[in-house]
Amino acid sequence: MPQEGRATPPRRDLLTAGGGALLVALAVAVGTYMANEYGNLHVNWPPLYAKWSPHIGPGTPAALAVAAATVAYGPALAARLPWRALVIGSWGASLAWIWSLALVDGWHPGIARRLTTKYEYLQVIDRFDDIPAALRDFTRHILIDAPDHWPAHTAGHPPGATLTFVLLDRIGLGGGAWAGVWCITLGATVAAAVLVTVRALADEASARRAAPFLVLAPAAVWTGTSADGYFAAVAAWTIALLALAATHSARFPAAAALGSGLLFGLLCYLSYGLTLFAVIAVAVLLLTRTARPLPLFLAGAVVVPLVFTLVGFNWWEAYRLLVERYYQGAGGIRPYGYWVWANLACTVLVVGLATVAGLGRTVLRAPGAVRRLRTREDTPTDRLTLLVVAALLALAAADLSGMSKAETERIWLPFAAWLLAAAAFLPARTQRFWLTAQALLALLLNHLLHTGW
Repeated sequence: MPQEGRATPPRRDLLTAGGGALLVALAVAVGTYMANEYGNLHVNWPPLYAKWSPHIGPGTPAALAVAAATVAYGPALAARLPWRALVIGSWGASLAWIWSLALVDGWHPGIARRLTTKYEYLQVIDRFDDIPAALRDFTRHILIDAPDHWPAHTAGHPPGATLTFVLLDRIGLGGGAWAGVWCITLGATVAAAVLVTVRALADEASARRAAPFLVLAPAAVWTGTSADGYFAAVAAWTIALLALAATHSARFPAAAALGSGLLFGLLCYLSYGLTLFAVIAVAVLLLTRTARPLPLFLAGAVVVPLVFTLVGFNWWEAYRLLVERYYQGAGGIRPYGYWVWANLACTVLVVGLATVAGLGRTVLRAPGAVRRLRTREDTPTDRLTLLVVAALLALAAADLSGMSKAETERIWLPFAAWLLAAAAFLPARTQRFWLTAQALLALLLNHLLHTGW
């Protein structure tokens, strides 16, 4: 047996996963008590923004079929398929998993109406008939006591998010159904982007081991349908293109660096909190020991901010007003002392117990990986370890900021995507066991709860 197998036996993986399950149980118990006693959590099924609603739907047979096929054949296919077929196949399988879970709630409640509620971006499409004027006037409608204040999601994000759906409407793809299709289709590409990144920074073997877990992630419950699935795709390809540029794995590294910068600039105008992806971008450059992509990355990164600024939108002023708006609403009532750790319980449900077990191995490897990186003796496993650690650090910063109290099951989808790669550290002989655990968790969440997003 390899040394690694003796140092970290499967029992330790089970104990680590059990710790994650215990954290969830504690968050449910404490959250239920607080919700009943104080009414200050503003969620119906703490720690998730959901309500208890056991049900089945038209997507149930498909979801069961996708889960069974991925558990049975996913590891073998991931090991044997040609690389390009694996990347495309992972996107397709992820697409099938997300669609089938979304359709458990039916077409209208599960997809077509998800992005049309009173909180969502599509409520304000008609207020963007004059786009430059709407952008110049954007900050005047952020505060909840402002005239014609924006809905929660529009106010809570830079206008790039809303503008995406405005532009879809302009090209004839208006309405909740097309918005849902957009978010699901792009959200499913996250699996492909993470695979590309892991192969570039670590090795192909690690990427292949991670592939089935990237497909069969419980995160799919919230990727279909929320705009955060779209944000996760932009974030994932930002990092993937930067990794390709830094390692010269792309045919045109300069174009990859420029494209990565363009996407990062867009990312900052989709969600204020996703500026934390700079942490992961810096980690990519440190792991590859190069700053060569940086000039083109920075050149690309200023394009979107420059356009919005020239039109008249002030990002910093909007963020200042958002913080005030946040504390005017539920954010000012939800207790930091609960959510600062209950958010992590939400993350356990999003990434699944297999990922928790993989993260346990990641934490154990991290000190040695840092030492070897300093002495230039790092291995592919070390580089994957530190990539996941960078995602953990970015997520920790988001958590401690207090600007993500609740609803992190969707808000943190972009960060969660990178935690899923930790499942590559699990022993090959246990892959089907952990994939089954992932599938069961997603199916239970989707069939027992009616999620708010």
